[in-house]
Amino acid sequence: MTMDYKKYDIFSPMVFVLLVIIYLMFSEIAFHYHLHKLIGVDLYTIGVIFLGILFYIIGTALSNYFLKNKEITINTGKTDKIFSERLVLSLVIIGILLQIVNLIYLGGIPLFSGYLKAHAATRIWLLSYLIFLPSINILIAKYDNKKYYLLFILGLLLFVSTGYRTTAMAIVISVLITTYYTKDLPWKYLILSIIAIFILLVVVGYIAVKSIEWQTWTSTPIELLFYRAGYTLQVLDHAAFLQGSTHGQLLYNTLMGFFKSSDPRVIVGSTTLGYAHSTTSTIFGPALLDFGLYAMLLQMIILGFIMNLIYKVQINVRSIFIGLYAILLAHLIIWIETGPTDLVVFLFYLISIIFLIYLVNIKKVGNK
Repeated sequence: MTMDYKKYDIFSPMVFVLLVIIYLMFSEIAFHYHLHKLIGVDLYTIGVIFLGILFYIIGTALSNYFLKNKEITINTGKTDKIFSERLVLSLVIIGILLQIVNLIYLGGIPLFSGYLKAHAATRIWLLSYLIFLPSINILIAKYDNKKYYLLFILGLLLFVSTGYRTTAMAIVISVLITTYYTKDLPWKYLILSIIAIFILLVVVGYIAVKSIEWQTWTSTPIELLFYRAGYTLQVLDHAAFLQGSTHGQLLYNTLMGFFKSSDPRVIVGSTTLGYAHSTTSTIFGPALLDFGLYAMLLQMIILGFIMNLIYKVQINVRSIFIGLYAILLAHLIIWIETGPTDLVVFLFYLISIIFLIYLVNIKKVGNK
């Protein structure tokens, strides 16, 4: 049995809404069993979350309105010239080599050491990720060669070894989405892939936490998964009642991430918990802390608009935009927990928009 993509597209931008609701269910399990003394969140915070979801949906609707009665085409000549197979393959290899250099520079495997992990996100790591992730997705999306999946596996293993769960998940989720749109995957393979991603999420997260020398955890891997959801939602609960407290520091430190070594998530922890601790506050938290509710709602409208716009483009022209959409959707899914505090993800959005403007033609075809 093969997928009927036209009938039911499970990786449309609306999957974000479903996953936020699932995340809330995970956190409710943590609250119900009081994992590590979690107590739950205020009803106001739940209302803020659903407002954010509503404005995300509004953003997708606005992009549909923008594209109404318009034809979307791609400049094939420019695309083939810029993204030749040899060039994209070379970039993938460069990204892999940079990550190897980063691990040699660190002198060990950060996945098994909290001290090494604290220093693993070097500028070399950032450059490696910035090059590897779009290159491997574009390579798989544009060129049909099974050998390229070996490069994906090699790159994944290298990024897993850094101990950062989010980058490993972004790589594997984005490649799954790219494969979903480029191959006629049977349902069973798609389900097995999702299960494998879930297992990877649990295992890498658990190993990374257990390897932090100054922390002691007694939870099982599954309990830890539910606990993280509940804990992050409680941080959001603090943020919902501390709106505007950081006065734009989170956004500034995120955008200056290449030049400054400060972690925006430490600011989140300091503001919401009262002590310096790198923590996450869901996709809604940073904007609330920086500028308040209206800023968060504006953020969600913009995200909904851009995600649906890139989605419609990739559905119509395919090519490299399959890979670009896969990257953005993978990070949007991850942002449900971590929040938009990563410079590299903002750069992916910027790169996608630049390519859209340069390579895609959107023309009105008249009223119908």
